[in-house]
Order: sequence, then structure tokens, then C-alpha cells
Amino acid sequence: MIKRYTRKVMGDIWTDENRYQAWLKVEILACEALAKKGKIPKKAIDNIRKKADFSIKRIEKIEAETRHDVIAFLTDVAEHVGPDSRYIHMGLTSSDVLDTSMAYLLRQAGKIILKDCKIFLQTIKKKAFKHKNTVMIGRSHGIHAEPITFGLKLAVWYDEMRRNQERFEHAVETISFGKLSGAVGTFANISPDVEAYVCKKLGLKPAPASTQIVQRDRHAEYFTSLAIMASSIEKMAVEIRHLQRTEVLEAEEFFSKGQKGSSAMPHKRNPIGSENICGLARIIRSNAMASLENIPLWHERDISHSSVERVIAPDSTILIDYILNRITKIIDNLIVYPERMKQNLNMLKGLVFSQQILLALAESGATREDAYKMVQAVARRVWKDKNDFKTLILRNKKICGLLGSEKIEEIFDVSYHLKYISAIFNRVFVDGSVKSQKTDFTKRVKY
Repeated sequence: MIKRYTRKVMGDIWTDENRYQAWLKVEILACEALAKKGKIPKKAIDNIRKKADFSIKRIEKIEAETRHDVIAFLTDVAEHVGPDSRYIHMGLTSSDVLDTSMAYLLRQAGKIILKDCKIFLQTIKKKAFKHKNTVMIGRSHGIHAEPITFGLKLAVWYDEMRRNQERFEHAVETISFGKLSGAVGTFANISPDVEAYVCKKLGLKPAPASTQIVQRDRHAEYFTSLAIMASSIEKMAVEIRHLQRTEVLEAEEFFSKGQKGSSAMPHKRNPIGSENICGLARIIRSNAMASLENIPLWHERDISHSSVERVIAPDSTILIDYILNRITKIIDNLIVYPERMKQNLNMLKGLVFSQQILLALAESGATREDAYKMVQAVARRVWKDKNDFKTLILRNKKICGLLGSEKIEEIFDVSYHLKYISAIFNRVFVDGSVKSQKTDFTKRVKY
């Protein structure tokens, strides 16, 4: 059983306590690296490790005067350490600490998100196989098109979500770079091996080249990947909302005992989880745009990106963690109505087989244009008078003369549309090749 991570775990990453703890970790590791080079006495590094600490209230008080968060932090740490604090932050600039710790925190957040993705993928897969052969109508432009299965719809979601997972895995690696290269990235007052030591201890890599900051294209990839992921999840939520519409009602969110849908109308059962996801996805997408705007900074650095990241880093990671957990619960508990799916499939009186008639007429020798006109003329009568499409086709002397009644009967078989479902599942879930694998539809199903 895979542990389900909660929003509280993600939220803890972005607390002041954890943020300052990451800063302190960077500072102490830098001191350790300098001590190994003989730049800091052993007694001093031992004292720094032992006494280095901070007080959030004290930092806030100092920052109110200095108007500089890192200086306030260092001043407070110095009060805990004493005279040996002169070795702390030696040769560093504020962004060495801020950017390296930011990468460290975003990597922590990324690990939680990737575990969320794994749980979600398992949930989709389970539901997809359960409904692999649950027949429903496929729609384009919101209009009935041809038969699919609900499992196939879920398989498409799984395949897309797996791409999101892979994309984000790459983004996590892209963001996992720190820097301790000084005020303009030249290592003027500190050496690259100190940077390498600190990054390795934090599970990061040294940025091959940096200015005063790690370049923000890395962050943009991270937040844009989250935006794409959120958009995919929103697509799934929108589909659930459509399927839950009263006129459709092929699936719906689980409605718990005691839950209420409306303050005014007791009968209401609304897809509030899916709607909530759709709203939050908009925030994650807008945050991605803000991360893109952070890329073009002045010269070796300005501070315009900093205020943005204080908002989008916690917000986007917390929100994606939330919607991943929520969509997982929605899919896991989704109520599916196969009989309603079958009713809706039959709503157009067999029109969903029009393409098969068209193709059969073309194969029989009719031109495609003539075949299209013949089939469309019959289809118009079905739309207008709600007559049965197969009955009208069998009565049409020209079409029946070209195809024969036996061929027409064969065409109105839903299994024709679903014969490659197993092949698709094999490609999605087993990574196999497309072969003539027959699905589980062993009996002819006529409509």
C-alpha cells in the first residue's frame, strides 16, 4: 500500500520554520566545506554546528529595521553562535542561500507531487480495466459520434497523465541546481568546490554557470509543467462534469450521506469536486505565466522575481498536491452508470453506424460522394422523424441493392468499433505493439 501524502505535508515545506531551516542548512554546509579547506578552524565549525539556530520572532523584529530578510536571519543566527559567526556567510551573497535553498525546497515538493502522480495513475488504471468493456457513445463537438468504452476514455487519461509525470520528473531534475558563486557568479570570494560540496549534500547539482542567481528558465519549466498537469486534470474534471449533467448522467461524483448540494433545492447533487479543480487549475496556469515573466531580469540580477516566487512556489505546489489528491478520490469513488450509457448510445436510433454504411457503399463500387449523399439523406429522416436508421437503410432500395440485407445486418454491430480496445490497452498499459488483438466482445451486439 503506497502512503497517501496529504496537503499538510506539502504545506509544511513552505512554513517559515522550514524555509529558515533550509537557509541554515546551506550556511552550515558552506562552513563545513570551508573548514575542510582550512578556511575555518575546527573548533569554530564545531561550535557553529552546535549553536547555530534561529528565532522567527527575532528575525521578524530585526527585518522590520533592516528591511532585508537574509541580513535579519544572519543577525539572529549570529546572536546564537557568538564570535564564530564571523565565518558564517563568508564569501557568499544572499542569492547563494536563497536560490540553493529554493531548489532544495522545490525538489522536496516535487517528490511529494510525483508520489501523488503515482497514486493517481494507479487509480485511473484500476478504473480503466474495470470499465474496459463498458460501452458508451463517443462524442465530438458535444454530439454523438461513434461507440467507445468508458475504459478507453480512462486509458487516454492515463496515457496523458503519464506524460505529465515524465515531464515533471524532468522539471524536478532541471530545478535541482544550486549556486554559491557570489555576487555576479564569478566565485570571486569563494571557490567552486564549496558550491559542489553544498549542492551534493543537499541532493542538488551546481549550476554550470550562474549570475547572482540561478537562471529562471529552470523555475519556469517547473511551474509550466505543473500548469500543464493541472490543465490535464481539469480536462478530466470537465468531462466528469459533462457526464454528470442530468441529460447525460453516465457517471457522477460520489455523494455521501448527509451531503447537501444546494441551500435552496434539496434534490441537487452537484459535481463540486470537479468544479473546484477547474477553478484551482486556473490559478496554477496563471502562476506559470508569472514564472515565465521572471526569466528576463536585468543584467546579472534584479529583485523583481523574488516577490513573485514567494507566492507561486507555495501556491502552485500546494494546489497541485490538493487537486491530485482530490481527483484521485473522485475517480476512485466515481459512480458509473453502464445502462444509462447504453440508453444514450441508442438515442440516435443507430445513426452512430453511418460511417460503416458509407464505407461499405464505397467498397461496393459507389463513389464516396454518392455514398455520402445516400447515407446523409437517410440520416436526415432519422433526425427529423426519429425513425430507426437500420430500418430505413433496409427499406432504401438503392442502398440495400448495393449492400444486401445480410451485409447491412452485420454493419449494425457495436463490436466492430471496439475490436482494437485490447490492442490500445496493451499499448497504454503494457507498452506493446498494435496487433489484431480481439477485445472481450465475443458476442455480436446489434443495435
